[in-house]
Amino acid sequence: MTELITRCGYIAIVGRPNVGKSTLLNHVLGQKLSITSRKPQTTRHKLIGIKTTENTQYIFVDTPGLHQGQKKAINRYMNRIVTTAIQDVDVVVFLVENLQWLPEDEIVAKRLADNQCPVILAINKVDKMEDKEVLLPHMQQLLENTNVQEIIPISALHNQNLDRLLEIIRQQLPENDYFYPEDQITNRSSRFLSAEIIREKITRQLGDELPYQMTVEIEEFSQDKNIIHIHGLILVEKNGQKRILIGDKGERIKKIGQQAREDMEILFDSKVMLKTWVKVKSGWSDDERALRSLGYDDI
Repeated sequence: MTELITRCGYIAIVGRPNVGKSTLLNHVLGQKLSITSRKPQTTRHKLIGIKTTENTQYIFVDTPGLHQGQKKAINRYMNRIVTTAIQDVDVVVFLVENLQWLPEDEIVAKRLADNQCPVILAINKVDKMEDKEVLLPHMQQLLENTNVQEIIPISALHNQNLDRLLEIIRQQLPENDYFYPEDQITNRSSRFLSAEIIREKITRQLGDELPYQMTVEIEEFSQDKNIIHIHGLILVEKNGQKRILIGDKGERIKKIGQQAREDMEILFDSKVMLKTWVKVKSGWSDDERALRSLGYDDI
């Protein structure tokens, strides 16, 4: 009987903000794990998503968007995560958006220029392109001007060509035993995922009304019989931001909590009792010590 050869390795998903990295991870995994919104830099942390098939374990590393300007500690933290992630993986998926090639894309390309592991350039959102004939010369130009081994057009949102992308990645992964149990989908705790869900709902609700100076800390996560009790503390930097977040007669924070609870119940397959508070903590986003205490580490 022939022994099954298994492959296992780490794959970093990198790119400028808002090209669909978290959407790609969610659709590859077949379930929502990484938070998404139209607002750039929604992803702040390195998040591992694990997909195990019959002969391959893909360990995806979703990263924040690499961006210009490192004015605050939180921006430097996010860029540092991307830099360390691409040094410690077996394959890099460099995600760009259809025919766009912006200065931020060029920054990512330069970071990957000396990378030792294979780089696959995935052109996302091709479903939005009206003239597909211009795609081929664009792909050829990118192949000539970047340090990538292969280019593939995809639509993460509509699952187009994702099977082909997985096969290209699989061929580059080393032969290994699996690093994680076959039923595990992430390395992050339930507390972390709960905080991210709340933060996503805030970002989606408020759009540009609330700047980036907002984070979520889970103060309690406990289970009593069939109910999970979660207490989420939302930190902002100014009193005006607190008023915006709470909304008229508390309607906005109530809606955010309701939407977050619904997602949590799906993720944890359990009834959830969620309570949220808003607190002002000025200057947290530019304070290295405060960031570490709030879970902004480089794991």
